[in-house]
Amino acid sequence: MGSKMEFTDLYINGEWRSTSDRFDVNNPATEEVLASVASADIADADAALDAADAAMKDWAARTPRERSEVLRRAWELMTARLDHFAHLITLENGKAGVDAKGEATYAAEFFRWFAEEAVRADGMITHAPASGARIMVQHKPAGLAVLITPWNYPAAMGTRKIAPALAAGCGVIIKPASETPLTMLALMPLLEQAGVPKGLVNVLPSRRTGALVDHMLHDPRVRVVSFTGSTGVGQKLLKGAADQVLKPAMELGGNAPVVVFDDADMDVAIEGTMLAKMRNLGEACTAANRIYVHEDIAEEFTKRLTDRMSALKLGDGTDPSVDVGPLVNADTRDKVADFVADAVAKGASVECGGTVPEGKGFYYPPTVLSNVSEDADCVHDEIFGPVAAIQTFTDQDEVVRRANDTEYGLVAYVFSEDFKRALQVCERLEYGMVGLNRGLVSDPAAPFGGTKQSGLGREGGHEGMLEFMETQYISASW
Repeated sequence: MGSKMEFTDLYINGEWRSTSDRFDVNNPATEEVLASVASADIADADAALDAADAAMKDWAARTPRERSEVLRRAWELMTARLDHFAHLITLENGKAGVDAKGEATYAAEFFRWFAEEAVRADGMITHAPASGARIMVQHKPAGLAVLITPWNYPAAMGTRKIAPALAAGCGVIIKPASETPLTMLALMPLLEQAGVPKGLVNVLPSRRTGALVDHMLHDPRVRVVSFTGSTGVGQKLLKGAADQVLKPAMELGGNAPVVVFDDADMDVAIEGTMLAKMRNLGEACTAANRIYVHEDIAEEFTKRLTDRMSALKLGDGTDPSVDVGPLVNADTRDKVADFVADAVAKGASVECGGTVPEGKGFYYPPTVLSNVSEDADCVHDEIFGPVAAIQTFTDQDEVVRRANDTEYGLVAYVFSEDFKRALQVCERLEYGMVGLNRGLVSDPAAPFGGTKQSGLGREGGHEGMLEFMETQYISASW
């Protein structure tokens, strides 16, 4: 495993920079130290900003096709090494092998998608109706981008930001989560090989995130801040970004409802709920958080979901037979345990799971709770773990009201065979994304993002590249 931990220093201007201040990255399955990683300070941030600024001048001047070819090569190189990246993701994040491979594949796909989008920053020329002037519109690189990524997707949350920024012509500085910086660092030699110029992409792991990021957000060369993480941290970043009026792309918390109508295809609904709940161990802002099942089918649904959840194998994610790995750290596991204890105290029944296993590792078993009350903490806050909290409903208007009764608006899931009704319900849900008879909505080709306190802007799709561009309009007559 020594070679896997080869890259543990700061990556600035295409070179590895060591620091005396370092922090440990742990394996959540064993609680052992995986690596000691360099911790960036303000001087390192300045060096990275200088490097990105210098590199961006040439990069932005390149043709869209040149940028596209570099991104395409990055996709090819990462796709050839999916197993390597999946193993690294499992080691530092804990997720099971199948989840890690899924993430690595998804992460690589952003390079391919934005290789295709890089050549499609289409502008337009129109004739102004009143003045007769020509309206010429084009999209230009916005400037340097600061990217801040979370621990739950160590590869994909980085590539989802790096790829559109490079496609747009911007230079970037990435601050990966302190729990999981190794995957992003390991990606850098691959980007070099793909032809990304020195200095264009810089990685700054750090234990001093707040001060480091705030310093960068006040550098006049920085024009975009892209963050994935909690709403609380996002609110602080928005306040910091306000001083320079930066373009913010914020993908924040969620509280996803699943609505299963009595006419749902039960096989589809169970499969979709399993995917929405257990993909990434429930450690996802898109994870099913509140499961509303029509009371006429609730008994059968609960039994079938419990059978599926209790059949999952818990263990170290490096074992290919394991379905469910550990949570990322002790705090995350303890918070999940607290949610379950609170729900049970308020009347919920534990159908399976519900107890922390003994021994090393931050494990929590797949758990199903039935009869969860409306005042349970897990109904109002993200569980971020493998706990399915089931409630029942009878009335369509009532379930739509309950589903919308949250400050979050990232994603919702609807299961019904009545397509007309299902689409009516989808349109009434106050969410940026809806999975209709599907438990997975994330796709590099789709605009990912939420409403209300779940965020601003979109990642993926065509919109994802425009987050890193400014629209310029030229008025001319000829």
